[in-house]
Amino acid sequence: MGAKPRIDTSRPHPARVYDYLLGGKDHYEVDRQLGERLPEFMRDAAHENRAFMRRAVTWTADNGVTQFLDIGTGIPTAPNLHQVAQGVHPAARVVYADNDPIIMRHAEALLVGTPEGATNYVEADIREPGAILDHAREFLDFERPITLSLLAIMHFVVDAHDPYGVVSTLMDALPSGSYLALTHVSLDGFAEEGAKLNETYTSSIEAQSRSVAEIERFFDGLELIEPGVVATPRWRGDAPVPPETGPHPNYAGVARKR
Repeated sequence: MGAKPRIDTSRPHPARVYDYLLGGKDHYEVDRQLGERLPEFMRDAAHENRAFMRRAVTWTADNGVTQFLDIGTGIPTAPNLHQVAQGVHPAARVVYADNDPIIMRHAEALLVGTPEGATNYVEADIREPGAILDHAREFLDFERPITLSLLAIMHFVVDAHDPYGVVSTLMDALPSGSYLALTHVSLDGFAEEGAKLNETYTSSIEAQSRSVAEIERFFDGLELIEPGVVATPRWRGDAPVPPETGPHPNYAGVARKR
């Protein structure tokens, strides 16, 4: 049996900083220190991201999807994606993927679902999508639609790692009728706060804000579900869309593969 991956507590990790922003307890001092230096709107955005997950998973499940591939899972935070999906379809199957060893220690929380359904976890890096797909094929039926969940993960794939190619590789492998649910940081309209984040967050964790137009590129070739790519709180599935209130630090969209 191989040695357990070592948890690096000398540097902050995105999943653990996110846990801190959500009010969790599975982070270290280095993560807390960075989280405390972030603008308050980033804490709000983290909570809004979780709320979007619940809406998007419920919506795609209501539209017939019973399989989910969630990359960038993060530390378990109730309700987890499988709990939402299996609340609609008790037999739903979910594969989780992330690259922080601490999440593996909490994998039991991700692997307990309904008796009818099933969940699975793989420690993997989104920048190597082929490895994730190889694992997912052992657990999911790639002849039936799958919802690919990429929530608050693609801003950690900087341009040097071909983020659009990563998403294309993943979506190209999925059958017609599959969905992409994606959220992404955009600091357009937050010039002062963006400069502060460059001094704090991105100096410790490799990340890249993108414009709304650049976020929309992730959905190229797919059929965007109304209202398209919008501020995360405004994506409501079939519910009325709240009015726009100005710049927002996080944008979301859901699209269907024809």
